[in-house]
Amino acid sequence: MNIFVANLNYKLEEQHLHDAFAKYGEVESAKIITDKFTGRSKGFGFVEMPNEEEGNTAIESLHDYELLGRNMVVRKAKPRD
Repeated sequence: MNIFVANLNYKLEEQHLHDAFAKYGEVESAKIITDKFTGRSKGFGFVEMPNEEEGNTAIESLHDYELLGRNMVVRKAKPRD
């Protein structure tokens, strides 16, 4: 399951994101999207969890959860067009 995560603190590292989701199950990857010119975080990212049930539990538990001073927006990612 691909999970979209937004409203991230710009200082948040991928390991922090991985650790937050790992409490709910196996995490294949955690990626924070960065600006290609500056390398600075854009404040959102994606987490890939192979188990759909664990992914849904993580979404329900972490939506509006405060991580490094900001409440995350967490939802199932929409497929790219």
